[in-house]
Amino acid sequence: MTAKPTKLPEASELDIPALRDKYRQERDKRIRPEGQKQYGKIKEEFAEEFLHDPHAVVEPREAISEDLDVAVLGAGWTGILASYHLKNAGISNFRNIDHAGDWGGVWYWNRYPGIQCDNDAYCYLPLLEETGYMPPRKYANGYEIYDYFKVIANKYELGKDALFHTLVTSLRWDSEIKRWQIETNRGDTIRARFVIMANGLLNIPKLPKIPGIHDFKGKMFHTSRWEYDYTGGEYRNPVLDKLADKKVAIMGTGATAIQAIPYLGKYAKQVYVLQRTPSPVDQRNNLPTDPEWEKSLKPGWQKARIDNFHRGAMEGRFKSSEEDEIRDFWTEISRHMKTELRAEGREDEVPLEEYYGRRDVMDYRVMERMRRRVDELVEDKETAEALKVWYRFPCKRPLSNDDYYDTFNRPNVKLVDVSETQGLEAMTEKGFIADGVEYEIDCMIFASGFEVTSDLDRRWGIDTFEGRDGVSIYDHWKHGYKTFHGQMTTHFPNQFFLGYYQGGLNASTTYQYGSQGYHSAQIIKQALAKGAVSVEPSEEAQAAYVKHIRETAVDMTELIDQCPPSYYNNEGQKVTDESGNKVYRSFLGEAYGLGWDAFEAWMKEWRDKGDLDGLMLEKDK
Repeated sequence: MTAKPTKLPEASELDIPALRDKYRQERDKRIRPEGQKQYGKIKEEFAEEFLHDPHAVVEPREAISEDLDVAVLGAGWTGILASYHLKNAGISNFRNIDHAGDWGGVWYWNRYPGIQCDNDAYCYLPLLEETGYMPPRKYANGYEIYDYFKVIANKYELGKDALFHTLVTSLRWDSEIKRWQIETNRGDTIRARFVIMANGLLNIPKLPKIPGIHDFKGKMFHTSRWEYDYTGGEYRNPVLDKLADKKVAIMGTGATAIQAIPYLGKYAKQVYVLQRTPSPVDQRNNLPTDPEWEKSLKPGWQKARIDNFHRGAMEGRFKSSEEDEIRDFWTEISRHMKTELRAEGREDEVPLEEYYGRRDVMDYRVMERMRRRVDELVEDKETAEALKVWYRFPCKRPLSNDDYYDTFNRPNVKLVDVSETQGLEAMTEKGFIADGVEYEIDCMIFASGFEVTSDLDRRWGIDTFEGRDGVSIYDHWKHGYKTFHGQMTTHFPNQFFLGYYQGGLNASTTYQYGSQGYHSAQIIKQALAKGAVSVEPSEEAQAAYVKHIRETAVDMTELIDQCPPSYYNNEGQKVTDESGNKVYRSFLGEAYGLGWDAFEAWMKEWRDKGDLDGLMLEKDK
């Protein structure tokens, strides 16, 4: 059911100091002292039952021994965009290596019922103008995105050398031959001059360490390994008819769960939704692409739209001359700010301090609108109260779905709030225990996400990762990232780290990954042209870069301190920095405080100089 939008409350209707106290109370009761350790290491504690590939058979093949110019570790968005830019740079001797069975990254693994992207497809899907593809609607279905990977791979002939169903187990820099020695679980030995870490954020499932989890005799799986053989239906037609006589529990109420739960509610005999912290779920209103709008587009339209999204969603302020082209929950606060300031005739003259002070108030107003939306859609008052969000807008990923809240009005769907116990108390042979009550179930589904910001060894899954002089990356970055341009680091020659590390981070995921892929490809191209066998940042250049990133950073401590635990804030735990101080610094990375546009301009100016300033080049003797 699509309800009309809930009206935005006035600031005068809110007691913001009381809300601030409420937010802190709700946060504090969810914080667990063990932080990341509340989740098990999947390879050690869960192994094959949660890591297998239900989507494709692993075909046997002979082990490979070869030399490459570039090994691209990953075949999701990061990997395919890195390969696209390598090929455009004239570099052809490369392979993508991925433990999935095909292109797609998270869009290969995630095939749960109802899967859609929760970002504007015209921004999220890269290279639309280059490929000539137009998404059929504002939010793309998962299988449309998976299919679009094939469009890119086929158009640019990127997949013929890819190694799928191949997991890298060891990465070592060999100083004798000036190459990376790569070993895999398929017995491969690959010697790569350069390595691009394009393994992304969403690939290793994360599972909670629940007492008794291995005692459960029923079915268990993670949403990224959805088992349609058990539930019925299929990826492109999720009719879950085999659940008609099943009692099912699903743990989690994040981006995945809010899409899958309506399907479970429709088909299962009984559904228990296990929630520690609710998510804000707005109206989706997924409209088809307007053909007249499509005809009106001029060259460069996608970059302009992405820039508009960055300003509205990431940087928090539209330019005075632009309107909100996205018009969804991501850009709502900036849109309301623009509307109100324009009505006051002050759109161009409000000082930054006043603007962001008023924006904080708007944050409280928008989140109150979301709480009122729950009251309008959920019939049971106790359930409605538990589904309300008590935190600031940036604390968790904003979501949208037109069926999620209505699902709780079904008699076979029950919300089990586990916030007071900070998660399930235990699992048993027959089910789970919550608030001292045992619930018998046939199936437990974990919508518990991925190892997004966990310790690096957990989310990369690489047992040995050693650079020059045997330095382990896990020790090198133990207290935080130390990079040059957010992509290279000392002691790791010819190595590029693409993703959320240090610098940028103000952009949409796919656009940032594409920009990083271009930057790394240009460095590789220049290094090869100069006859370099290795390229590595100098200690001085790296230190200067890190210093500038941290000096210009926006202090997020006050905001983070108000947020409930999640991968955004390292489960609410401070970490020890290089000086021994306890600080909030998530492994999600450090953003460039001056904004994405400024970061891109900075990187372009550096590339245009053409001298690889700050990098040490070693040439053949």
